[in-house]
Amino acid sequence: QVRLVESGGGLVQAGGSLRLSCAASGGTFPGYTMGWFRQAPGAEREFVTAIRWSDGSTYYADSVKGRFTISRDTGKNMMYLQMNNLKPEDTAVYYCAADRNYRLDYYRARGYDYWGQGTQVTVSS
Repeated sequence: QVRLVESGGGLVQAGGSLRLSCAASGGTFPGYTMGWFRQAPGAEREFVTAIRWSDGSTYYADSVKGRFTISRDTGKNMMYLQMNNLKPEDTAVYYCAADRNYRLDYYRARGYDYWGQGTQVTVSS
């Protein structure tokens, strides 16, 4: 069973930066789709970004393009989300997710097989 553990969340002022980490264990990941989603209070879980484990192709929600960067270290089974120029509307619980399949609909949360416990990101104004 794949296990995902997020870390790095916290409280930051608007315009600041945070780096989230996701440690993956319990499996191998060639062909996987890996991603970050977020969920604010009272809202649906929202796609943030995704990466193809095999070749590093990346995809971003329009709301975070130019501010967030997803990356992975295949040797360490680690994934990262660098968040710059944070805004109050970025406040949410951020979740690391993994899909065993190479998917075209990487932006849909319902298809992912594994999820981390989430880490809180709070951006103050």
